[in-house]
Amino acid sequence: MGAGRVQSWRDFLGSFAHAAAGIGFALRSERNMRVHLLVAGLVLIAGLWLQIDLTGFRWLVLAMALVMIAELLNTGIEQACNAITREKRPEIRAAKDVAAGAVLIASIAAALIGGSVLGPPLWQNLAPMLFETWAPL
Repeated sequence: MGAGRVQSWRDFLGSFAHAAAGIGFALRSERNMRVHLLVAGLVLIAGLWLQIDLTGFRWLVLAMALVMIAELLNTGIEQACNAITREKRPEIRAAKDVAAGAVLIASIAAALIGGSVLGPPLWQNLAPMLFETWAPL
Protein backbone atom coordinates (compact mmCIF):
# COMPACT_ATOMS: atom_id res chain seq x y z
CA MET A 1 0.00 0.00 0.00
CA GLY A 2 1.45 3.36 -1.03
CA ALA A 3 1.96 6.36 1.23
CA GLY A 4 -0.78 8.29 -0.58
CA ARG A 5 -3.27 5.52 0.02
CA VAL A 6 -2.41 5.38 3.74
CA GLN A 7 -2.82 9.16 3.98
CA SER A 8 -6.21 9.01 2.25
CA TRP A 9 -7.38 6.41 4.81
CA ARG A 10 -6.13 8.65 7.63
CA ASP A 11 -8.00 11.59 6.12
CA PHE A 12 -11.11 9.46 5.73
CA LEU A 13 -10.99 8.21 9.32
CA GLY A 14 -10.12 11.70 10.53
CA SER A 15 -13.33 13.00 8.99
CA PHE A 16 -15.26 10.69 11.33
CA ALA A 17 -13.36 12.14 14.28
CA HIS A 18 -14.27 15.67 13.17
CA ALA A 19 -17.91 14.66 12.76
CA ALA A 20 -17.95 13.11 16.23
CA ALA A 21 -16.36 16.28 17.63
CA GLY A 22 -19.12 18.35 16.01
CA ILE A 23 -21.83 16.16 17.49
CA GLY A 24 -20.11 16.34 20.87
CA PHE A 25 -19.91 20.13 20.64
CA ALA A 26 -23.63 20.36 19.88
CA LEU A 27 -24.49 18.05 22.78
CA ARG A 28 -22.32 20.05 25.20
CA SER A 29 -23.38 23.50 24.07
CA GLU A 30 -27.02 23.15 22.97
CA ARG A 31 -29.73 22.30 25.49
CA ASN A 32 -32.19 21.54 22.67
CA MET A 33 -29.82 18.93 21.22
CA ARG A 34 -29.75 17.17 24.59
CA VAL A 35 -33.55 17.34 24.76
CA HIS A 36 -33.82 15.85 21.26
CA LEU A 37 -31.44 13.05 22.26
CA LEU A 38 -33.46 12.32 25.41
CA VAL A 39 -36.72 12.24 23.46
CA ALA A 40 -35.12 9.97 20.85
CA GLY A 41 -34.07 7.56 23.60
CA LEU A 42 -37.57 7.56 25.08
CA VAL A 43 -39.09 6.96 21.65
CA LEU A 44 -36.76 3.99 21.08
CA ILE A 45 -37.66 2.54 24.48
CA ALA A 46 -41.37 3.01 23.74
CA GLY A 47 -40.91 1.36 20.35
CA LEU A 48 -39.26 -1.66 21.94
CA TRP A 49 -41.89 -1.87 24.70
CA LEU A 50 -44.71 -1.65 22.15
CA GLN A 51 -42.95 -4.14 19.86
CA ILE A 52 -43.13 -1.85 16.85
CA ASP A 53 -42.50 -3.66 13.56
CA LEU A 54 -39.39 -3.04 11.47
CA THR A 55 -41.14 -0.60 9.13
CA GLY A 56 -42.35 1.47 12.08
CA PHE A 57 -38.86 1.50 13.58
CA ARG A 58 -37.46 2.68 10.27
CA TRP A 59 -39.88 5.61 10.28
CA LEU A 60 -39.00 6.45 13.89
CA VAL A 61 -35.25 6.36 13.21
CA LEU A 62 -35.69 8.49 10.08
CA ALA A 63 -37.74 11.05 12.03
CA MET A 64 -35.21 11.18 14.87
CA ALA A 65 -32.32 11.54 12.41
CA LEU A 66 -34.15 14.37 10.62
CA VAL A 67 -34.48 16.33 13.87
CA MET A 68 -30.87 15.70 14.90
CA ILE A 69 -29.59 16.72 11.46
CA ALA A 70 -31.65 19.91 11.54
CA GLU A 71 -30.40 20.73 15.05
CA LEU A 72 -26.77 20.12 14.03
CA LEU A 73 -27.15 22.37 10.98
CA ASN A 74 -28.85 25.00 13.15
CA THR A 75 -25.95 24.89 15.61
CA GLY A 76 -23.43 25.18 12.78
CA ILE A 77 -25.23 28.17 11.28
CA GLU A 78 -25.47 29.86 14.68
CA GLN A 79 -21.75 29.32 15.31
CA ALA A 80 -20.80 30.63 11.86
CA CYS A 81 -23.01 33.69 12.32
CA ASN A 82 -21.51 34.36 15.76
CA ALA A 83 -18.01 34.10 14.27
CA ILE A 84 -18.89 36.71 11.64
CA THR A 85 -20.27 39.27 14.07
CA ARG A 86 -21.99 39.67 17.43
CA GLU A 87 -23.65 42.87 16.22
CA LYS A 88 -27.41 42.95 15.86
CA ARG A 89 -27.79 42.64 12.10
CA PRO A 90 -31.01 41.69 10.31
CA GLU A 91 -29.23 39.27 7.96
CA ILE A 92 -27.68 37.36 10.85
CA ARG A 93 -30.99 37.29 12.72
CA ALA A 94 -32.76 36.02 9.57
CA ALA A 95 -30.18 33.26 9.04
CA LYS A 96 -30.54 32.09 12.64
CA ASP A 97 -34.35 32.28 12.50
CA VAL A 98 -34.51 30.31 9.25
CA ALA A 99 -32.26 27.61 10.72
CA ALA A 100 -34.41 27.46 13.86
CA GLY A 101 -37.49 27.21 11.63
CA ALA A 102 -35.98 24.14 9.96
CA VAL A 103 -35.63 22.49 13.38
CA LEU A 104 -39.23 23.37 14.21
CA ILE A 105 -40.54 21.84 10.98
CA ALA A 106 -38.41 18.72 11.46
CA SER A 107 -39.65 18.39 15.05
CA ILE A 108 -43.30 18.74 14.04
CA ALA A 109 -42.84 16.15 11.29
CA ALA A 110 -41.10 13.81 13.75
CA ALA A 111 -43.91 14.24 16.28
CA LEU A 112 -46.50 13.40 13.62
CA ILE A 113 -44.53 10.35 12.49
CA GLY A 114 -43.98 9.25 16.09
CA GLY A 115 -47.65 9.70 16.88
CA SER A 116 -48.75 7.72 13.85
CA VAL A 117 -46.32 4.86 14.59
CA LEU A 118 -46.56 4.75 18.39
CA GLY A 119 -50.09 6.08 18.93
CA PRO A 120 -52.21 3.07 17.93
CA PRO A 121 -50.22 0.42 19.83
CA LEU A 122 -49.84 2.76 22.81
CA TRP A 123 -53.60 3.29 22.91
CA GLN A 124 -54.16 -0.44 22.53
CA ASN A 125 -51.94 -1.11 25.57
CA LEU A 126 -53.12 1.76 27.76
CA ALA A 127 -56.86 1.94 27.00
CA PRO A 128 -57.78 -1.26 28.87
CA MET A 129 -55.92 -0.03 31.95
CA LEU A 130 -57.56 3.39 31.79
CA PHE A 131 -61.07 2.11 31.28
CA GLU A 132 -60.65 -0.58 33.90
CA THR A 133 -59.42 1.99 36.41
CA TRP A 134 -62.22 4.47 35.69
CA ALA A 135 -65.05 1.98 35.24
CA PRO A 136 -68.04 2.63 37.51
CA LEU A 137 -68.27 0.34 40.51
